[in-house]
Amino acid sequence: MTDHSSRNAGAPPAPRLTLFDYWRSGAAYRTRIALNLKGLAYQRIPVDLRDGEQTAPAYLAVNGQGLVPTLEIDGRRLSQSPAILEWLEEVYPAPPLLPKAPLDRAIVRAMAAVIGCDIHPLNNLRVQQRLRGSLHASEAEVSAWIERWIRAGFEGLEPLVATHGGLYAFGDQPTFADCYLAPQVYSAERFKVDLTDFPMLRRVVDQALQNSAFAAAHPDAVAP
Repeated sequence: MTDHSSRNAGAPPAPRLTLFDYWRSGAAYRTRIALNLKGLAYQRIPVDLRDGEQTAPAYLAVNGQGLVPTLEIDGRRLSQSPAILEWLEEVYPAPPLLPKAPLDRAIVRAMAAVIGCDIHPLNNLRVQQRLRGSLHASEAEVSAWIERWIRAGFEGLEPLVATHGGLYAFGDQPTFADCYLAPQVYSAERFKVDLTDFPMLRRVVDQALQNSAFAAAHPDAVAP
């Protein structure tokens, strides 16, 4: 159980939240960050992707796609991390994870989408399994594939953070952009992608990891 509820004083009564996740999943990691930033208590139910638990009938009854995360909200289930983050922002607007100005909000969503749409889906576990399996890619080829798409996305994201960043990816407070970026940098480091060309991204993630909400969501903090 993670509990930051004192930070959400004055918000609507918190529902009973259960997060089905995998400790190393980027999408689950970003969801944990957002829940922590919102100061919400939640129970974690691990779904071990390495053991194929996501395709077991018990979990498919929870999430028909067999993906993580799934957030259960007083018994109702919500999948897809972008939808979960938007729900959190609508129901628990303090502290905000989107700026006030519409254009600024759109820029933050665009920054998040660079990762959520253009990097992560091409590199997640089921894609890697496909590459290694029926496509017979070597480990070197899989690593090259992963690096190709991380670098392509980061090359677009670095100037956005250079333009709009402060202490965090957009300004001086955490936003959706940081919820997405910290897990993607973790993934890049895990796969030994050279991040020398992306000093702004490294700087804001280093800053974010000093925040207890990010630290508590880190895979090292929740690993089995």
